[in-house]
Amino acid sequence: MAAIHFIDGEKGGVGKSLFARVMVQYCIDKGLPFTLVEADRSNPDVGEIYPDSVEEKGDQKVHHYKQAIFSESERKAYEADQIFELALTKPVIVNLPAQVFGIVNDWIDRNGVLTLGSQHGVDICKWFVCTGGYDSVKLFIESVRHFEGKLRHILVRNWGLQDDWSSVSERKELQDLIAKYNIKVIDFPKFSYRERDYLDEYRISFDEARELKELGVLGLQRIHNFLKGAYQAIEQAEAWGKPAKAHKSSSKSSSKSNTPDAEVPASSEPAATSNAK
Repeated sequence: MAAIHFIDGEKGGVGKSLFARVMVQYCIDKGLPFTLVEADRSNPDVGEIYPDSVEEKGDQKVHHYKQAIFSESERKAYEADQIFELALTKPVIVNLPAQVFGIVNDWIDRNGVLTLGSQHGVDICKWFVCTGGYDSVKLFIESVRHFEGKLRHILVRNWGLQDDWSSVSERKELQDLIAKYNIKVIDFPKFSYRERDYLDEYRISFDEARELKELGVLGLQRIHNFLKGAYQAIEQAEAWGKPAKAHKSSSKSSSKSNTPDAEVPASSEPAATSNAK
């Protein structure tokens, strides 16, 4: 089904970029149609790593990818409209920059995007990458309250930046909203420093990294395990391959996965890793 998948988290350094790259690779590996839209002008790493095409210009390579701008400027207010147009034909993954919470909400509200989505069969889904910190959780709560269940939210707990979620689980306001709107909560596993830094430094995709002998047998296995756990988490959200409508809870949800041997290290011991990218 056509959909818009916003990768959000509001603040920088919460792991939005890494999660967006994993979601793109997930679609590639699963053979799912998608369009990537890079909305982060300051650090367009997702678009550069997964471009539509690469052009050779002398000794340099120019990466071409679709971009969108969320701006308070009235002159640029329409530049994000292509996201909805693209979603009419296939799901769109939007890598959002930091500090655009109000601007994105205004774009959705002002243009009646949720109503248009229902009319045209386009699902709107927000994957909120969370660090577990007070401000991060507060912003998620604000987003859920703003849309009142009309836009599906998925809380992505980034275990690369937080290894103890007990205090978050004890927040009654959050748990009440999760129950009221049947919000999926998934665990984004840790990714080792060594392999993450290598991929960031050389701007290479997970697909390319899996073929690099320089990472060694154990390094390649760590990438394999990380993706396996991340893929299971994405599948548990049940937002790909079927409608992802926001609704108040009235029935039990399923956590069936197409990757039965994948493991999400939700209760594993903390390792020397970080997903702050």
